[in-house]
Amino acid sequence: MRQWLKRLRGVVGMGLTWAIAWGLVGGLIMEGIVDPHGEIADMWPQLLAIPGFLGGVAFSLVLAVAERKHRFDELSVSRFAAWGALGGTLLGVLALGAGIFPEVTPAWLRAAMVIGPYGALNAISASGTLAIARRGAARSLEAGSGTDGGGVELPGNEPPGRLTS
Repeated sequence: MRQWLKRLRGVVGMGLTWAIAWGLVGGLIMEGIVDPHGEIADMWPQLLAIPGFLGGVAFSLVLAVAERKHRFDELSVSRFAAWGALGGTLLGVLALGAGIFPEVTPAWLRAAMVIGPYGALNAISASGTLAIARRGAARSLEAGSGTDGGGVELPGNEPPGRLTS
């Protein structure tokens, strides 16, 4: 039971982290570039946080299933991006099945409007997640070693910190 609660906490934590990131970054882009004069209602952070949360949850689930036998230091940024894109694509397909944008025809255009951006944004978010995780691991190694941190890499032969643990 404790193992499931730990996994659930990780999935929800990833979803919340992505929700905050999507809301802040998307809100800044919308307010700074698309609507710099404030003529559109300021709903962008909330509106973008919801798909960010769902994308983070989907990515966590896909990653837990696909890479359960690997540690973070064994995974490449491109693999993380691929799993993020797959999670986004799956959510896009679910959104299409739920009937999002029914007024847009033909169906291929509706699919491109939903699946393309969602898959791409999830891939970018997944890559950023791994980059931040690696930077944090390198900083904690630097702080614990008492060195200047030059050339610090993630450990490869420590006890396994599996993704499912």
